[in-house]
Amino acid sequence: MSNIQVSLNKIKKEIESVGITDNIALSEDENSVVIIDQVKIPNTLEYKTIDDLESAYQAIKKLEVRGAPAIGIFAGYTMYILSKKDEGLSYEDFYKNFKANKEYLNSSRPTAVNLSWALNRMESVVTENKDKEVSCIVEKLKEEALAIHNEDIEMCCRICEYGLSLLKDGDGVLTHCNAGPLATSYGTAQGPFLLAKARGMNIRVFADETRPLLQGARLTSFELSRAGVDVTLICDNMASIVMKNGWINACFVGCDRIAANGDVANKIGTSGVAILAKHYGIPVYSLGPTSTIDMNCPDGDHIKIELRDPDEIRNMWYEKPMAPADVKCYNPSFDVTDHTLLSGIVTEKGIVYPPFDVNLKKLFDEDH
Repeated sequence: MSNIQVSLNKIKKEIESVGITDNIALSEDENSVVIIDQVKIPNTLEYKTIDDLESAYQAIKKLEVRGAPAIGIFAGYTMYILSKKDEGLSYEDFYKNFKANKEYLNSSRPTAVNLSWALNRMESVVTENKDKEVSCIVEKLKEEALAIHNEDIEMCCRICEYGLSLLKDGDGVLTHCNAGPLATSYGTAQGPFLLAKARGMNIRVFADETRPLLQGARLTSFELSRAGVDVTLICDNMASIVMKNGWINACFVGCDRIAANGDVANKIGTSGVAILAKHYGIPVYSLGPTSTIDMNCPDGDHIKIELRDPDEIRNMWYEKPMAPADVKCYNPSFDVTDHTLLSGIVTEKGIVYPPFDVNLKKLFDEDH
């Protein structure tokens, strides 16, 4: 375990000076959740208001809000605004509706563990306060939702500092998909690049476009170029040549779920990047909060992989189809990177090195 001193307020100010950090928030009247609609980026930076269960479900399903930590924050706020509508019910009816809303929202995306993690936290507030007035429970749900968000900000700041400690001025880093402030609160895998920019360090970032939904092209390159980071967009199948050219010193990727043995589920294509990096002797780090570590999941074989609409491959970005309308398509949203391909896992508690099955367990044992 590697530990360094982290000044949270200083890091917050540094990242706020270069990055988008208002991607999810409660509305002023606290009756809705306001998000940046990530589907509209990079052409439009548009805020969207969510005030009912179905809109919240669709916002997650359609990737208007995405990124494991961001989904968790969004889920917390959503359960709070929905609970406000049931404030006049008896506890039994209130909990019945809460449970139904929770289960439906949880079904929107199965792979990212932060969704179920945040929803379970919110449910614990309800069950642990069943002897109190419903209005009191609703207020406590608000406090818990805010705590989830504030904890993520703190975790991101720590992860950014730890991640940046792995880099030196002038390094080239390859990243896949998007794990910046849009996908979190202040950023995990892309956060160190923003922090480097704020501190005057020159980090050269190569961003995979991330087919088929182009999160790297639409979101990562948008965030980094907007912040003034030296970013070069490449197609996914160009990762090997930039590594061979000697332009990459490390690979930083996010994580949607980490198994107890260190296997990492992340955006489809991540495992391919790790395999290439292994060939070229380049270290690979997964960056994410401990909330994405599922110690009840023994290994990557036990992680359920979300399958998405085949039309995302056939005709997502063009007026005319990119493939025959009747061709079969396989469209998994995530893949699992074997722990043997990882050099380290960067969390808010420090950098975890192999053996991951031993050291991840130590990470949680230290909490008790």
